[in-house]
Amino acid sequence: MPKMKSNRGAAKTFRKTASGKIKRSKAYKSHILTTKSTKRKRGLRKSTLVSKAETKRITILLQ
Repeated sequence: MPKMKSNRGAAKTFRKTASGKIKRSKAYKSHILTTKSTKRKRGLRKSTLVSKAETKRITILLQ
């Protein structure tokens, strides 16, 4: 049986932390930035964790 391939799109989007949680970057930071406030754009720079509901699904993609 061949090796399992990880989903390349998911591998580039998500990172695993040392504790096993999955880290992701925030959305809405790519275009139409003139209408967004500086405070809002600054908050979008930071990374965040994937919700518990989605963690299992994304873990399967990363295997």
